[in-house]
Amino acid sequence: MSSTPILSLSDPVPLARRAGDVLPGLLLAGGIGLAATALNRLPAFGALSPMILAIALGIGLGNLARLPARVRPGIAFSMRRLLRAGIVLLGLQLTMAQVFAVGPGGLAVIALSLAATFGFTTLAGRLLGVGRELTALIAAGTSICGASAVLAANTAVRGRDEDVAYAVACVTIFGSIAMFAYPALAGLADLGPRAFGLWAGASIHEIAQVVAAAYQRGTEAGDFGTVAKLSRVMLLAPVVLLLGLGRGGQGAARPPVPWFVLGFIVLVGLNSVVDVPAGLRAAAAPLTGFLLATALAAMGLETDLRRLKAEGLRPLLLALLAFVFIAGFSLLLVEVIG
Repeated sequence: MSSTPILSLSDPVPLARRAGDVLPGLLLAGGIGLAATALNRLPAFGALSPMILAIALGIGLGNLARLPARVRPGIAFSMRRLLRAGIVLLGLQLTMAQVFAVGPGGLAVIALSLAATFGFTTLAGRLLGVGRELTALIAAGTSICGASAVLAANTAVRGRDEDVAYAVACVTIFGSIAMFAYPALAGLADLGPRAFGLWAGASIHEIAQVVAAAYQRGTEAGDFGTVAKLSRVMLLAPVVLLLGLGRGGQGAARPPVPWFVLGFIVLVGLNSVVDVPAGLRAAAAPLTGFLLATALAAMGLETDLRRLKAEGLRPLLLALLAFVFIAGFSLLLVEVIG
């Protein structure tokens, strides 16, 4: 993927002309993002986030139709600029008060589950012969927050669009399984509402999947599971920064640290100390989802299913092992220290 900036103010090409180049692809990806957002509101698709629906629609369109060259600049713009803007705005969904509400034991469960799962997945990927970039994306999506983490991590590891699509597919499959399996297993494990909410929030992939699973065990479990999951999302920033630093010395053309992640941290801090108007936060949430959905739609449009198929089943096995590990390890921690 080219590293040439898009819509840079210092670009010798007139800004208006650059905007005109970007517009067709931006409208295409944005239209898919809107369609995915609308589908998410239907009962049949409510458990799937707009991001997951967007990449599925993008892959379908991109592989069924021959896209004209004029949409490429806008697709690239969506995958880079809109992605970064969406990740920054994620910060308005979090406050430090929410994190502290989980308690020291809950935070320990979340942090230890994340670190252990990321390490386990990295080692298992090496043993299975899965590519380094795809392994890192599966590890991030499983251990942190699903598709959002896959997108954010890819800004550091710089995997192919097919790697992103495969990783998103994996977190979708196993996160969906968790939505139904966790409530059924909660009775066998004799978990109370807060313990079940913590287990769901610490180990299920997507926020929407956590909500769908946790509220099946009651309001207390649902509320605590949502807060636990948001606390886990907070760890997205340091993980991506570490992944970026890990790219140092590997010949990266740009500084390895994705500095836009600092914007995410700044907004979390601002949201924690300033009384951000409720209307602004309410507007930011769907905008964030739309920006990330548009970015994933663009990645879907650029994904070649033939290359995705060539990856084989080993990455899917890796994602299964990662899912089983985080479910079992986090449950053990909940029982011991949660």
